[in-house]
Amino acid sequence: MRPVGVLCAIPQEFAFLADNLTGTEITERAGMVFHSGRLDGHQVVLGRAGMGKVNAGIAATLLLERFDCRLLLFSGIAGGLDPALSVGDVVIADHVVQHDAGYYDADEAFIVYQAGHLPFFSPKEELGHSADGPLLARVQAALSALSLAPLSAAGGERAPKLHYGRILTGDQFINSETLRERLFRELGGAAVEMEGAAMAQAAAAFDVPWLVVRTLSDLAGRDSHFDFRLFVDEVALSSALIVRRLLPVL
Repeated sequence: MRPVGVLCAIPQEFAFLADNLTGTEITERAGMVFHSGRLDGHQVVLGRAGMGKVNAGIAATLLLERFDCRLLLFSGIAGGLDPALSVGDVVIADHVVQHDAGYYDADEAFIVYQAGHLPFFSPKEELGHSADGPLLARVQAALSALSLAPLSAAGGERAPKLHYGRILTGDQFINSETLRERLFRELGGAAVEMEGAAMAQAAAAFDVPWLVVRTLSDLAGRDSHFDFRLFVDEVALSSALIVRRLLPVL
């Protein structure tokens, strides 16, 4: 069976998966390292893409062209946008949008638009990319009884929750209450990160399904840089464990 391609952005996300890979073969391409092997008996190719949309697009294309992956999955951390969510909660994308792709109108308001298109040049009504319905149904069934452990860095009192919703992608680390509120209000994003929608765009071009699994390391507000450092290790582990739980249904 063709492998599942799994991408991560930062070392903490990558290590929790790579450390459990067996029969590993390592390939270097375009400055990126890919580990092919078996994770819990399932054939995967694990890549550390680095941060940002261009890196995600390069890594996704390599997984599809060089390794013939049948599905792409991005695992890692994100900032929360929905005020109902908390650090440690997990968001699985049912839809992804590149929040920094668009145009400025005459009043200098930024209008988000489908990446690679403009209203007056190759217009496209669709915004973002939707996850494959049957795939998402299998994911929901596999995680229906999931119980997440409380974060020790948060005092170990509240158990994180699992959510399905829209994840936004852009080439910025969000450390702003104003921008956080705007992205949630205007685009309805549950979480924001820097790679998922770019990977989805590449996957869509190859007609390959994709999945984005993100655990909240911060709430994308004025203290997000402090929260990120405090929680990154624990929440990256949460995403990795969910990926391993999902492999049998992918």
